[in-house]
Amino acid sequence: MGPSRTSQTLDASSAFDEAAALTALAKRAGAGDPVATRHFLNTVWPKIGRVVVGVLGSRHPEIDDVVQQTLIAVAQALPAFRGDCHPTGYASRIALHVALRARRNAAARRARSEMLAQYSLSEPDVAQHEDLGGERRKRAMRDLLAELPEEQADALGLRVLLGWSLEEVATASGVPINTVRSRVRLAKEALRKRLENEPDLAGDLEFRP
Repeated sequence: MGPSRTSQTLDASSAFDEAAALTALAKRAGAGDPVATRHFLNTVWPKIGRVVVGVLGSRHPEIDDVVQQTLIAVAQALPAFRGDCHPTGYASRIALHVALRARRNAAARRARSEMLAQYSLSEPDVAQHEDLGGERRKRAMRDLLAELPEEQADALGLRVLLGWSLEEVATASGVPINTVRSRVRLAKEALRKRLENEPDLAGDLEFRP
């Protein structure tokens, strides 16, 4: 037997109260209250960490640095927080932007290193070419996000990489659900075009509608 209507109402009321309290905390932090700022950042830190790992991958060497950069960016952005979306969604979007920027920078450094490696006389490392399909798909997705327009990257990253529902993405982004659907659709089309010459990966990358 499922939860009663009363328990569902209480859960919804509790979630609303929690969001309201966190919104008030974010606004105090945005007004310059250092205690509120520390409390807010401590509250959203686990969510920020999950977003950064979702974008960079769990083995990325700069995860801790990017999380710290994100916390700084969130603190700097709090004065602009208007309270029209959930505070954790606001922080998560900032984390997504910071992590994508870090991934772009890492990709540029990797490209330079690979170019230099072409002139090396050492034998290629076979292990570098061994990759599980799941990791390849995740890396392809992350690389795509780094190339997409910001709004599409937001929608696809939150929806697919982080597993948010359409409603959650819409709330965090402050846009209607249909707008989220459109952004995800455009991002998927871009992904399919990019992978049209990689049929194995293209066949494996199936997204929820």
